[in-house]
Amino acid sequence: MGKWRVGVDSGGTFTDVCMFDETARQVKVWKVSSTPDDPSRGIAQGVEEGLKAYTAVSADAPLTDVAYLGHGTTVATNALIEHRGAKLGLITTQGFRDLLEIGRQKRPSLYDMFAQKPRTLVPRHLRFEVAERLLHDGTVDIALDEAAVRAAAKSMAKLQVEAVAICFLYAFVNPAHEARAAEIVAHELPDVFICTSHEIAPEFREFERLSTATVNSYLGPIMHRYIKRLSQRFNDLGLVSAPHLTQSNGGVVSFDAAARTPVRSVLSGPSTGVVAAEVIGLQAGYRDIITFDMGGTSSDVALMRGGHTTQANEAVVHGYPIKAPMLDIHTVGAGGGSIAHIDTGGFLKVGPRSAGADPGPVCYGRGNHEPTVTDANIVLQVLNPTHILGGRLQIHRDLAVRAMQVMADRLGLGVMETAQGIISVVTANMARAIRVISVQRGHDPRNYALMAFGGAGPLHAVRLAQELDIGKVFIPRNPGTLCAMGLLLTDLRANFSVTRLTPITADHVDDLSHSLQAVATQANAWFDGEGIAQDAQRVILSIDIRYEGQNYELSIPVHTVALTAAVVADTITRFEAEHSRMYGFIAEGEKINAVTFRAEAIGLVDKADLPERPMAGPDPQPAKIGQRDVWFPETENFTPSLIYSRDMMTPGMILPGPAVIEQMDTTTLVPPGWTATVDRFENLIMEIA
Repeated sequence: MGKWRVGVDSGGTFTDVCMFDETARQVKVWKVSSTPDDPSRGIAQGVEEGLKAYTAVSADAPLTDVAYLGHGTTVATNALIEHRGAKLGLITTQGFRDLLEIGRQKRPSLYDMFAQKPRTLVPRHLRFEVAERLLHDGTVDIALDEAAVRAAAKSMAKLQVEAVAICFLYAFVNPAHEARAAEIVAHELPDVFICTSHEIAPEFREFERLSTATVNSYLGPIMHRYIKRLSQRFNDLGLVSAPHLTQSNGGVVSFDAAARTPVRSVLSGPSTGVVAAEVIGLQAGYRDIITFDMGGTSSDVALMRGGHTTQANEAVVHGYPIKAPMLDIHTVGAGGGSIAHIDTGGFLKVGPRSAGADPGPVCYGRGNHEPTVTDANIVLQVLNPTHILGGRLQIHRDLAVRAMQVMADRLGLGVMETAQGIISVVTANMARAIRVISVQRGHDPRNYALMAFGGAGPLHAVRLAQELDIGKVFIPRNPGTLCAMGLLLTDLRANFSVTRLTPITADHVDDLSHSLQAVATQANAWFDGEGIAQDAQRVILSIDIRYEGQNYELSIPVHTVALTAAVVADTITRFEAEHSRMYGFIAEGEKINAVTFRAEAIGLVDKADLPERPMAGPDPQPAKIGQRDVWFPETENFTPSLIYSRDMMTPGMILPGPAVIEQMDTTTLVPPGWTATVDRFENLIMEIA
């Protein structure tokens, strides 16, 4: 019996499992409903069911033959969104108690009379100030008042806090005060989760550093309990290999590391989908791609240019600034389970509220009465009106039609017009998200192919492409479980950084090299700690650079720690080129400074194969499994459409629209005027006929 490599992605509606048989070199997929009350239960169930479906595993210990298990989760994200984190205390420099609420005084919604600030994660009575002060160069101006730290810890003990964040001014330059404060708190509160800002975000900008440490502490106990519970379930199922959890940067780390740094997993789920999209897109010859991952609760979009997805070192996640490496993914509350409603002005809106996995859309028959995007597709018969998930989930179209009729009556429209209206509204929502990561950053979406995946992505892909005037849509072989597959295509990753303001000139070559060497040394120590072989080690170096006086930086890659005057000159040239692309100008003669030095450590691991298949003929008839009437806005009526099985399709087949392509993990719509072609890697390439 062969060894299995398993990736499992737990979403708000479904839990996806992707399994790679290392002996047969084959990929298998499975899908089960998520269990929001205890996500670990659905994950264990999905892995166990998936393995049993494709191999004769042991009934008592089905995971004994699993050589690798990677996991992506939304637990940290959902806890942050729903404010279900730990009861949290904060210790900070005297005079900075309210920094968490003051923030940067940015007001992007200045003219929105209904705008609401995100909830402060630490109430004021749990924020404690202590006397201490470091100067900008790290020298001590006021020594740490250890008695005040001890008193704060005792007060928090009485208030029964579960976690403590510690953030002092300029701790990224000199962490001594934070480290000592953490020792005192650990002595007084031995069972609480403690996070210091210099450990989680050793960079300048005190508000963002404070916010990151706070979010990490807020999520720490939640993630620790979740990982402990999941680890126990895997142990009970016989898992011998050490499981891994994906981070927001697209790489994976051990469960222990993930429990210590949950803030780096807030984009755990969608990040590996982007990783898989990179691999599959490059294999098929597509270097410029916009990824579109539509699940049951939300849609995530990212842009891949020249074969690489943009990575951000700082982002605002659900209203909270976080300084942590992450793929540049933009999320919008638009998924298959997004609920349609009528606002106070009488207009149709969709999301961000979702029906989730339980009770789910109206058509599931579990008690929901508010129509969702999935119900709209069932009413239009774009989705199979009797069953989905390969027949494992029964669908009640009559319930969806009844709920849609109630909304149609309120809007004064017909049932079909209302259902199509829901699709049009959610498409517009997703198009806005794509414009954020493309048009607003200097990229024309018409120059990119749209790669759609997730359980609902292929269903809406062409409609979204039409909205953005994109002429080519790319659907991978297993789109509904692509995030789980990404866990079998990614590597171990860790990121290290240090802020040291340094002029970029030939006179400062030694200082620049010394800072790069500092982060490279941290990367090498991580390799040793993880036991990664020398030939599997890769380090990517970069420097955040800006003109003197600018507020924000551009990250420019460098290829060696041993800088020379020539390398510095080349780095300046590349910075100016990127500045011109991003902002449209170069500031001739202005001084240029390096701000933060970064190293990304990558430990290469064995990955699943994506084999090439021989091309066959263009005739799609062997894959035809039926026909049904589908309502299209192009005809404003039901139109007979052929139904094809994705599993029966072979490379070279050409499928003219209107058509529907069904598979266990998703459904793909080919509208009138579009044609789908199967390439040699079994991807679907859809273009205007």
